[in-house]
Amino acid sequence: TFVLLTASGLGLAGLYFLLASGLSLIFGLMSVLNLAHGVFFAAGGFGAWFTMDRLDAVPVGLRFVIAVVVAGLVGAVAGALVERGLVRRLYGQHLEQILLTIGLGMAGVALLGGWFDYDARLLEQPAWFGDTTTILGANVPNSRLLILAVAIVMFVGLLLFLNRTRHGLIIRAGVENAAMVRALGIDVARSFTIVFALGGLLAGVGGALGAVYYNGVHPNLGTTQLIFAFIVVVIGGLGSVPGTAVAAALVALTQVYVNNYVSTGLGSISVVALLAVVLLVRPQGLLGRSMA
Repeated sequence: TFVLLTASGLGLAGLYFLLASGLSLIFGLMSVLNLAHGVFFAAGGFGAWFTMDRLDAVPVGLRFVIAVVVAGLVGAVAGALVERGLVRRLYGQHLEQILLTIGLGMAGVALLGGWFDYDARLLEQPAWFGDTTTILGANVPNSRLLILAVAIVMFVGLLLFLNRTRHGLIIRAGVENAAMVRALGIDVARSFTIVFALGGLLAGVGGALGAVYYNGVHPNLGTTQLIFAFIVVVIGGLGSVPGTAVAAALVALTQVYVNNYVSTGLGSISVVALLAVVLLVRPQGLLGRSMA
């Protein structure tokens, strides 16, 4: 039972990471609190569902791979459009950013609800997802292993992008001193658009996998998970990708263990208590930089 709960918790951690890593990058690198980020998650889920529904002549396994790619593209395009069309005008204006993204979040949920309805849409899945793999005597659902594997691949790819590519270095330099980077003739604005698109891509892929984990997708799917994503961001440390990964595992496993070993429903309360402890002991987060 412990192994099964751990595997399930790590699968949930993968979803939290995909949603929270984009939030952490956008807020930690650009100081933009994007409260509409949950809509990117739901939009990715609906993009995956739409793809699975329309490409019924394609084998289901290949169709699911295409659906995940489409979900990522939907999230990336949504993120880029939001940054270029709206957020770019409000850099440094935090109250206006909050009001704008709250409105975008509400409008996005209403748009998805009007287009797809508010009832959950079941995502067709390969039969392999319903099978199990025996690990240390526990029959672990393959879908949980897949979600964890995708999250690990995205984690490694994100680290490589930020540390080994030209755009990643520009993004990091632009956050430290945007004026100096502009003086060197580098387009910082384009790099910030890439950050939003990257955050949207991660959320979109998370939405496709979230439709698998929760057995369906609905307009409020991302909104319901957003509070846990914010907790992960704060615990891990703003802008820290490794911190986000560690915090996602810590939050998800705490939630699953407490719900199953203590009492159902106390998992969410325990996560809030964990957040309070981290803020008291290490306000900058587990792997965040001290502001002192």
